Amino acid sequence: MALAANPQHQQWIDQFIDNIWLADGLAQNTAESYRRDLVIWAVWLQEQHKTMQTAQRDDVQAFLAAQSREVKAATMARRMASLRKFYQHWLNNAQIQHDPTLTLVTPKRVRPLPKELSEAQVESLLAAPDVETEAGVRDRAMLEVMYATGLRVSELIGLDRAMLHLTEGYLQVVGGKGGKQRLVPLGEEARHWLEQYISKARPLLLAGKSQGLIFVNQRGEPLTRQGAWFIIKGYAAQAGIDASRLSPHVMRHAFATHLLNHGADLRMVQVLLGHSDIATTQIYTHVATARLQALHKLSHPRG
Repeated sequence: MALAANPQHQQWIDQFIDNIWLADGLAQNTAESYRRDLVIWAVWLQEQHKTMQTAQRDDVQAFLAAQSREVKAATMARRMASLRKFYQHWLNNAQIQHDPTLTLVTPKRVRPLPKELSEAQVESLLAAPDVETEAGVRDRAMLEVMYATGLRVSELIGLDRAMLHLTEGYLQVVGGKGGKQRLVPLGEEARHWLEQYISKARPLLLAGKSQGLIFVNQRGEPLTRQGAWFIIKGYAAQAGIDASRLSPHVMRHAFATHLLNHGADLRMVQVLLGHSDIATTQIYTHVATARLQALHKLSHPRG
């Protein structure tokens, strides 16, 4: 049976949704999320013989404590945001005297660990393109650069000739929050395949067209994010990699994970990935911890 708020609560919820829809132009999905969260809150209050208008901070805390046993952290955070929005609206409209959510801390959303590929899987992926074709050379170069540098797909397709410093062995990359520039070293394999692509395959793909961006499709036009992701998925299937292990950032995650596996410092990985905050890079600390545990077991007399 669907949850139902009592008429008084339902009227408050409906008025709130109508008012913020007019003020903010909410998408239907967002409005329905607010409505669903608020009905759950109203029903809980009714079971406690309390009302939305007179709810206190302790009531909200008790509600969240009960919810935490049933829903994920992301749902908790959204539900808390719905309550905040609801009470801020009615406080601003002088319908209540205080906001019971004012001093509460929103639960942090737990970020999922990135999907991982083993080094053997990456080797299979890199070897998948047919380098006897122009598109295959392009794809091999693209995959090698992604794995060697940890570039985002958007950064990869945004590379132009001025960003390549192949003799010196590095790329200039612009990306991330604020469009910051960073220098990223290239390995020998990535540099080799980039040179092969630029000197031999790319001119054939361009067929006389002028194009400043490095990676182009078979019509000589700039490669899109969707096009690059389609290419990665195709070669992953060819390499026998389970689709559940794929994400648009799959090579970027492999780059970071394998660097840490081989002893890289987390701060160095942060710089190479272009993360402005070390906290973003710390999703990879499970890798560093596992490596340290293995080293301790191998090296310590009581490991």
